[in-house]
Amino acid sequence: MAVSPTPLLPDRGIISARTIVRVVLIVLTIIFTIYLVYLLRRPLTWIFIAGFLAVALSGPVAFLERSMRRGFAIALVYIALILIPIVLGAMLIPPVVEQLNNLIENLPGYVQDIQDFVERNDRLRQLEQDYNITAELQRQASSLTGRVGDAAGILSDIGLGLVNSIFAGVSIIILSLFMLGSGRSWLAWFARRQDPEREVWLNRLFDRIGNAVGNYVAGALLQALVAGVLAFFVLTILGVPYAGSLAVLIFVLDLIPLVGATLGAVIVAIITLFQDFPTATIIWVIWSIVYQQFENSVIQPRIQARAVQIHPFIVLTSVLFGSTLFGIMGALLAIPVAAAIQIAVLEYNLLRNPPEIGSVQAPPPPAPGRA
Repeated sequence: MAVSPTPLLPDRGIISARTIVRVVLIVLTIIFTIYLVYLLRRPLTWIFIAGFLAVALSGPVAFLERSMRRGFAIALVYIALILIPIVLGAMLIPPVVEQLNNLIENLPGYVQDIQDFVERNDRLRQLEQDYNITAELQRQASSLTGRVGDAAGILSDIGLGLVNSIFAGVSIIILSLFMLGSGRSWLAWFARRQDPEREVWLNRLFDRIGNAVGNYVAGALLQALVAGVLAFFVLTILGVPYAGSLAVLIFVLDLIPLVGATLGAVIVAIITLFQDFPTATIIWVIWSIVYQQFENSVIQPRIQARAVQIHPFIVLTSVLFGSTLFGIMGALLAIPVAAAIQIAVLEYNLLRNPPEIGSVQAPPPPAPGRA
């Protein structure tokens, strides 16, 4: 029996020049794309925020659209969106300016009180004799009003940043206006270009993501409203002035996950220092710590998990990751992005593995004696 010769196999260790060129082109394309995204990161961020804003405002627009034309509904919603920051500024800026002026005027008196307290304490009096602390504080407090003119450069920088922020805000509002007016038709146009099964799947995916973002915004507003109302009651009981304005400040800052509630509590605690120290300050600090623990562990996970229908662990994890990667804006958008990813994965799995008709269980037979 003759043995057939072994066929010569190509050397698998040799890579063709065509393969090398293809790999190099792919790597260069990826590097160029990443660099292009880095250069366009600011307008891309604006577009992403505008899309989130358009989806969030689609709920109020749809509600008003039941009784008026869509154009009027969009106009009313955006007028309210523009007026809200103006109203908040009118409520918050005057108390802040007044309290700052009172602080500057009364600061020498506060320093004198500290000096009197030091004189009554042997240990502090010894430290005062060694380091002359209160005299230095008195000198700095007396010269504080004369340094107001030195803040012109800082105010100029703040004004430039404010102009840039206004430009970014106007651009985002205009982009979101276009998206809200025509965005859904663009998505429907894209879905119609697919086969019928995938078209149905895409429309269902877009609807579910839109509902999740809208529910997230409603949940965040509800959580901030609870924090603001409870803060108003506590501040009113403590007799802190401008309790309504401070409650609005708590409401606004509570919309920022993780750090917003703490920042609002610190600002209010500083104000209580000049109202009824130390009673009001101690009570407010204790209340803030207890409430924030309750909000972070109970209210926020429950509301957001019910709103976007994701697990509380994923809610907290997404906020941590988003804030670490993109700061405050990442923390704000982390939860709806996590919800959108979860919905997309579930819908894709449903598209790839549709439920079989025969797997649906038949309803149980009627009980004896019933028709």
